Amino acid sequence: MSRLKRIPRPALVLGVIALIAGLVWWVFLRGDEARTLTGYIEGERVYLAAPVSGAVSALYVREGERVAAGGRTFLIDPRVQRAQADSAAAAVGAAEARADDLRKGQRAEELSVFDAELAAAQASERAAEADYGRIEPLVRQGIYAPARLDQVRAARDAARAQTAAVRRRRDVAALGARQDAISQAEQQALQAGGGLSEAQARLGQLSPTAPAAARVEEIFYRPGEWAAANTPVLALLPDSEVKLVFFVPEAEMARYRPGGTVRFSCDGCAAAGTARISWVSPRPEFTPPILYSRGSRDRLVYRIEARPAKAATLNPGLPVDVVPLEAGE
Repeated sequence: MSRLKRIPRPALVLGVIALIAGLVWWVFLRGDEARTLTGYIEGERVYLAAPVSGAVSALYVREGERVAAGGRTFLIDPRVQRAQADSAAAAVGAAEARADDLRKGQRAEELSVFDAELAAAQASERAAEADYGRIEPLVRQGIYAPARLDQVRAARDAARAQTAAVRRRRDVAALGARQDAISQAEQQALQAGGGLSEAQARLGQLSPTAPAAARVEEIFYRPGEWAAANTPVLALLPDSEVKLVFFVPEAEMARYRPGGTVRFSCDGCAAAGTARISWVSPRPEFTPPILYSRGSRDRLVYRIEARPAKAATLNPGLPVDVVPLEAGE
């Protein structure tokens, strides 16, 4: 008892303060570290390019602003592709016109020539029939020799054959071309149509649209600059590609399953957010260097990805604090 009385009062006060500070650190600071999981926001860009080379003719977006799904982004000079599309359209028209012409047969003016030839052949046939009708009874009466009848009969038969030949030619001319020729022309028209569709598709690809609601992350080419084929002109960050990445100690791994919901907060965020777990790593890893702390150094953790509810307001690289799930959640 006498020894306690000899302890200086300042030393006793400092000891009490140190003990209280240690308890506060253990209960609050260490407890906060144990109750909070560290993570960050990650995003995967979508790069938009044109399939052909050309100068950037127009930009419809700016860096940092949002673009709706299906919204215009940029335009490559379309003059060359438009000329090719016009040429393909003309080729389609020519092929279809040729197929129609073969189906219809010859023109009315051309058929009128056959009609005139048929009329002349029919007139010759009538004259030959008249000669035969006049000579045949005279041969029977013996006025003319039988050889005379043979002559008029041959003339009559020749006139009949000529009339039949002209009539057949006229009918064939009205029918049009052979079916093989018509089929070939139709296939050529289909081929030309395919070329037109390809040219129109390439023309449409000169101005890509946003595949989903997104943020314009970066623009690589400005109006007037030449962009090579398949070279990205700009990069988008779709809302659907923004995700929350955090790491869970292996002892707590069983609480986290795809479809579950976690709460998180971040510096500068107006309010706490929620995210739905979309992927859980099947194997552990050591804590990434960017997340090292005294309590998590060299700790085995599992990587978990979750889709935040309000992805449009989150920037990739932003550190976040995730509230751990309790047993049974």
